[in-house]
Amino acid sequence: MSPITPRSSPESQLLIQALSPSRQSPLLGLVKRIADAGCNLVDSRVASIGTNTSLMLLASGSWDGLAKLESALSKLNREDGLHLSYYRTEPYQNEEQRLPYIVEVVAADRPGILVRILDFFVQRGVLIDQLNSMRYQAMQTGADMFQAQLTIGVPAQTHIAHLREDFQEMCDGQNFDAILDPVKF
Repeated sequence: MSPITPRSSPESQLLIQALSPSRQSPLLGLVKRIADAGCNLVDSRVASIGTNTSLMLLASGSWDGLAKLESALSKLNREDGLHLSYYRTEPYQNEEQRLPYIVEVVAADRPGILVRILDFFVQRGVLIDQLNSMRYQAMQTGADMFQAQLTIGVPAQTHIAHLREDFQEMCDGQNFDAILDPVKF
């Protein structure tokens, strides 16, 4: 067995965003182009939103591999029904210890709910890592409802009990039903 040798040049990354009608999801085509260029898929997010599919893909590879991928994406971008953008980025550098927490909020739908939630965390230096929200009708009553689930990164020096207490107080004042719990793997 031969020893693993470190790569001589650092890998670069390419962030790819695509929007298309749901019936024409470009996921397979994009993943094939990433592999054909000799690159790796590092991270991906795929979501159906309304009648469309939204994709965010992060590819990594050598400089020339990413150049080959960019060329393939440029050709793909000219196809009808696909909105594609991409740009080079750097690998994530964790500069500060952050604790992963999950936030779930349910409330009667009205404008500004998400603004209040996001503002609460941003004012306290908490990063929003992931966000999923939707509007729906309650099965039993037909009331318009709002639901959000966030994964957040809380700075390690933050006093969690105070953060949780302040968050619960804000939610109670706005008539939101909410929880803030650590992410459990």
